Amino acid sequence: MLKSLSVAAAIALTAAAAPAFAETRSSVTIASPWEVASYDPAVAGFTIQKLQIMENLVDADATGALRPGLATKWTASEDGLTWEFTLREGVRFHDGSAFDAEAAVLALTRAWGQPGLLKKAPITDIAAQDGKVVVTLETPFTALPAFMAHATTIIPAPAAFDAEGKPVALIGTGPFAVSAFTPPQSISLLRNEAYWGEKAKLETATYLAAGRAETRALLAESGDADIVFTLDAAGYSHLSHVDTIETSAVPIPRVVALKVNSGHPFFNDPKARQALSLAIPRDGIARAITRFPEAAADQLFPPALNRWHSATIEPLQTDLEAAKTLLADLGWVPGDDGILTRDGERFAITLRTFPDRPELPLIATALQDQWREIGIELEVSVASYSEIPAGHQDGSLHVALYARNYGLTPDPIGSVLQDFGPGGGDWGAMGWENQKVVDALKVIASTSDQELRQTNIDTVANLLQQELPVIPVVWYQHTVSIDKNLEGVIIDPLQRSYGLSEMYWAKD
Repeated sequence: MLKSLSVAAAIALTAAAAPAFAETRSSVTIASPWEVASYDPAVAGFTIQKLQIMENLVDADATGALRPGLATKWTASEDGLTWEFTLREGVRFHDGSAFDAEAAVLALTRAWGQPGLLKKAPITDIAAQDGKVVVTLETPFTALPAFMAHATTIIPAPAAFDAEGKPVALIGTGPFAVSAFTPPQSISLLRNEAYWGEKAKLETATYLAAGRAETRALLAESGDADIVFTLDAAGYSHLSHVDTIETSAVPIPRVVALKVNSGHPFFNDPKARQALSLAIPRDGIARAITRFPEAAADQLFPPALNRWHSATIEPLQTDLEAAKTLLADLGWVPGDDGILTRDGERFAITLRTFPDRPELPLIATALQDQWREIGIELEVSVASYSEIPAGHQDGSLHVALYARNYGLTPDPIGSVLQDFGPGGGDWGAMGWENQKVVDALKVIASTSDQELRQTNIDTVANLLQQELPVIPVVWYQHTVSIDKNLEGVIIDPLQRSYGLSEMYWAKD
């Protein structure tokens, strides 16, 4: 068992005891665009969670409903200021050490101290008491259990940190343990034979990070990858005609959006941001680039978020003449070359995006052409996705194009609060704050009154639609290719898990 063997020894025993791979097909290879360059849950938690290496106190099903994880139940005090999480007994980390309240508090306290989601919760203390995790709050916060399901709140073993508290290993409690990690390209996994729940059907698995969409499609077609995530339109179309492959496109609560520096003199008036929105050819992008016509985003929150998606909100439109009128109202005048000028300054800006999601550079090029029509000179910079939060932090960002997942916590309030709460966020508002939105978010996060909650959700959705600190372009379709002989595959619309532990190969 893993608790009494090193990972290397366990691998050796598994290899000796198991029949040849060609006979049993007991392994799966997954390919995705996302590199894993760190042991730190604050940086790489999203992939670590998906691969079922580490787990959360609270889990969630595919609908977003919360369910027990490493905690079997959670309760709030009558005043809502204290939450107790009762922990699952008999759980061990991959190194054989016991999972307990002290280990959970160590991990959660570190997550609380990092920039990120848990920092947005009104926490005053995280402590171990009588074998439970007890979280004390400054104000009531009903979304706390959903925050405990976020990827940055996964629980590593104490041995995963060095003496200074720096993460140095990937040791969790999940159904798979790490047998080899070659950052940032690959992770090899071994079934955790001592897992507290139902053991994985596969013995081993491999995760490959392949940044180019063409490479991922080739891995799928050649059979070098059994499941491939995030295909471009051409690759998806081609693979759908390959006999050995099944393709799937699942609507998810992710939106391709433009983050605008609302504090920049060009964009500090809502009319400027409305003009940018009016010059986005959403229908054309959805048809020609993503090839899912129904995905044109006429509001920020996609239909998958049924409580946040509004059937009554005034939809965003494309209207170049209206965009030109708004910019003229702001004092912009076309120059000799057609580019707008104001007070001797050209309307020349840079859009930052990244190639990991293959549609983003194509959408950026479409925006470059369309915005030229209304007098905006747009330079497109395609680099690492890290350039976007870096530009937010140092104030140099003009506009960024990216895909934002509002299902990172089962209750979207986590991501929405992170993006549009006080101070905004790396993947949300920049140089923009609306007190009505801040007040509404506080109510949403603190009340269990569903009618009051919905009223405030509607307030937030409408104000974001009017002021457009983040401008939606298209809603996202999660594209996947799967080997037809692989059974038990479930595509998680919340993207919390790859579902490795449920997969198995059909018998020949």
